[in-house]
Amino acid sequence: MAATPQNPAVSRRKVSRHRGEGQWAAGHFTPLNANEQFKKDDDGLAVRTRIETIYSRRGFASIDPNDLRGRMRWWGLYTQRKPGIDGGKTAVLAPEELDDEYFMLRVRIDGGRLTTRQLRVIGEVSQEFARGTADITDRQNIQFHWIRIEDVPEIWNRLEAVGLSTTEACGDTPRVILGSPVAGIAEDEIIDGTPAIEEIHRRVIGNPAYSNLPRKFKAAISGSPSLDVAHEINDVAFVGVRHPEHGPGFDLWVGGGLSTNPRLGQRLGAWVPLDQVPDVFEGVISLFRDYGYRRLRNRARLKFLLADWGTERFRQVLEDEYLKRALTDGPAPEQPVTRWRDHVGVHRQRDGRFYVGFAPRVGRVDGSTLAKIADLAEAHGSGRVRTTAEQKMIVLDVAESEVDALVEGLGALDLVVRPSPFRRGTMACTGIEFCKLAIVETKARGSSLIDELERRLPDFDEPITINLNGCPNACARIQVADIGLKGQLVLDDGEQVEGFQVHLGGALGLEAGFGRKVRGLKVTSRDLPDYIERVLTRFQAERADGERFAAWVARADEEALS
Repeated sequence: MAATPQNPAVSRRKVSRHRGEGQWAAGHFTPLNANEQFKKDDDGLAVRTRIETIYSRRGFASIDPNDLRGRMRWWGLYTQRKPGIDGGKTAVLAPEELDDEYFMLRVRIDGGRLTTRQLRVIGEVSQEFARGTADITDRQNIQFHWIRIEDVPEIWNRLEAVGLSTTEACGDTPRVILGSPVAGIAEDEIIDGTPAIEEIHRRVIGNPAYSNLPRKFKAAISGSPSLDVAHEINDVAFVGVRHPEHGPGFDLWVGGGLSTNPRLGQRLGAWVPLDQVPDVFEGVISLFRDYGYRRLRNRARLKFLLADWGTERFRQVLEDEYLKRALTDGPAPEQPVTRWRDHVGVHRQRDGRFYVGFAPRVGRVDGSTLAKIADLAEAHGSGRVRTTAEQKMIVLDVAESEVDALVEGLGALDLVVRPSPFRRGTMACTGIEFCKLAIVETKARGSSLIDELERRLPDFDEPITINLNGCPNACARIQVADIGLKGQLVLDDGEQVEGFQVHLGGALGLEAGFGRKVRGLKVTSRDLPDYIERVLTRFQAERADGERFAAWVARADEEALS
């Protein structure tokens, strides 16, 4: 039995008076910060009853502050930013001054799997309760804004009636499990991880044994050789490989994450068969729960524990204390043959039909558009759609005779199947429009940037990723983009204006690495198209044959990157 605050007698180590890092496995159960205190006072999952019976009936003013800015996240709810507050006030104002009386609500979509019936319900909720908002995230979720607390129970009823939920979409919990959006259909798939995702969801999501973690816990499972779930930046990831003796299975990675202290995940050198993935997942999340650091929030992610322990000790504790058996050594994944991992375009399935991936602008869609996508997917496919980890969508099971009609129908909605590198590779977080942590605007900025770069560089045809983030927290993965843009205020003729610190040459894949920061390089939002045009033009002029942007950045001098 694992050590918990309710069962201190079963802790694995002698209780010490030294409070250490707040590790439960060391007997340190006393809360060391306000977040740990409110989690000890009441499980985040319990707030649903208060939302349904009190807050939705009495209104926003009735919500307890620890529920409002804490436990309600366990059900996918964050207060959104009050309109009209500029980025200079983000770190200055108190939470209650930043809070609007509306919420962001995140719908978790494990593996990115949706039916057209589910998509229609999401569209209906968007139109009826969220002023049409419905953003596709880089974790395969869909987010609403402008949600009133009074409407939340009805929204839950509608979502849950079609098998969707917001359970643990936020908070110190096991977040959505990323999965290959073409699992079970792709011609080149090594192994289908869907059964493992379903079993983990059944065992873990909504289970109080895992609802009080030191911080959020991100996971990914994919058997695609294109490495399509950003496994390098998840707390735990299972990557499809073929073992020379045992056949298809998964390579185990742990300890990835970005934010202000980025670290790439590391291999434990272990091969895991499909039927054992849920057990290993539970072992890793339990280890994090018990040994994770709970003293300082900025050191509470699994990546910090792994950095202190190293992979050898981590694997040993996992095997000895949680799995009670040794893991099988296994091979690393092979290098993917393509740099694009988003499945955009028209691709043949293993059954002879096709899947069609398309690119909304920086993940921004609306409820009406989602309903029209559902119509197209039913008219030309089987009624199955997917979201991707790159803010894209896919329609599955399209007969060859239906492909052109589907592509035309999507194009009429400005959902491009054969996009420019700029439409395909530009990603943006929520930004200052709704996020209380943001400093600058991102979604509209990213959309206008796409148009401007398409106009200026119509012949540019290299894969390129441009990621815009409204603050340092890297929700849009700025450190691993070709061009990563971290929002901040910059000086322009003596005045503070919106701008970005630039990271260049980041990448995911088996050549993963963080972008290079050029000394003192900051760009105003107004000058952003000029800057990117200048850098990409130099890249085109100076690159060696077949050289990737990240490789060119690594050898270029600072003047060329300025």
